Amino acid sequence: MTNNAPSENLPIIHDGIIDPPHDVEVLSAEEFKLAFRNHPAGVAIVTADAGKGPVAMTVTSVFSVSAEPPLLVFSASAQSSATPTIAEADTVVIHLLGADQLHLAKLAATSGANRFPDDIAWEKLPTGETVYSEAHAWIRGRTVNKLKAGNSTVFLIEALEAKTPAEGSSELDASAAHPLVYHNRTWHKLDSNSKLDA
Repeated sequence: MTNNAPSENLPIIHDGIIDPPHDVEVLSAEEFKLAFRNHPAGVAIVTADAGKGPVAMTVTSVFSVSAEPPLLVFSASAQSSATPTIAEADTVVIHLLGADQLHLAKLAATSGANRFPDDIAWEKLPTGETVYSEAHAWIRGRTVNKLKAGNSTVFLIEALEAKTPAEGSSELDASAAHPLVYHNRTWHKLDSNSKLDA
């Protein structure tokens, strides 16, 4: 017989906050980071505006959850000055970056920098959100759930609108597109040389 009762050693979720069991030995922060060091991640920028001006934050935690309904997830550290605005805003824009947008990724990751200077192409959508015009793809979505986990907040986003590469664009060609990847504390570009023969 299968025992479906919850384990006493599983984390408990109270009011959207993960409360880990205190009697279980877990990895140290250093060991955890080391385990992930060789796990590459795509690079994205999240922008939001809760009415007091736009903010932007570079993230490597974006992943798709479901196509129907269209849902995605990302996390935001409590140490980022952009996180309170992202948490307060009803909607966000997730920019999916190529290697040509490395300068945007660095800008949104620089503490204290003006994320929307005059020499960077950005615009306001009719719905009020701020987007970087150079991003080869972005998704506008609304926050449908939030979960505090450690010193971060995990956001569940329902996609409402997207800008995607135009039909026939080289960005749709896997051999020509150059996604931006963060791996082992370094920026990388995926290209045809990274392809493995199946």
